[in-house]
Amino acid sequence: MPGGRKHRVLIVEDEDNIAIALDYLMSREGYEHDRIDTGRGALERIRETRPDLVLLDVMLPEVSGYEICQEVRADKGLGDVKILMMTARGSAMERRKGLALGADGFIAKPFELRELREEVHRILDGETA
Repeated sequence: MPGGRKHRVLIVEDEDNIAIALDYLMSREGYEHDRIDTGRGALERIRETRPDLVLLDVMLPEVSGYEICQEVRADKGLGDVKILMMTARGSAMERRKGLALGADGFIAKPFELRELREEVHRILDGETA
C-alpha cells in the first residue's frame, strides 16, 4: 500500500459464522476492517468510511447486496471503492448479474479462505478478472 496505509475493508454480512471467518482473515492479512450486518445501514457506512474494499453479501436483511452495489456504482464519489460480492446462490447467472451491476469480483459460499484471500488480493492489487 502506498505510504504505508493499510487497506480498509468493510464486511457486509448478516451470518455471524461467516462474518467471524471474514474478520479472522482480514485481521490475519493486516487489513483495517469493520462489519455491518444489515443492508439498510451499509450504504451510509460505505459513504462514511470510504473503504478500499466491501465484502458484500448478496442476501441481506432489508436491502440486497445487488441494490447496494448498484447504489455505490451510481455514486461518483465512491468510484474508488471495490466490491467483492458473496452469495450461497453461486450460479453463473448470479455472478453475471453481480458483475453487470459493477462488482469487481464474485465468490460463492461456502468458500475456501485461500480462495477468498486470493480474490481480495487480486481486487486490491488492481488486476482484472
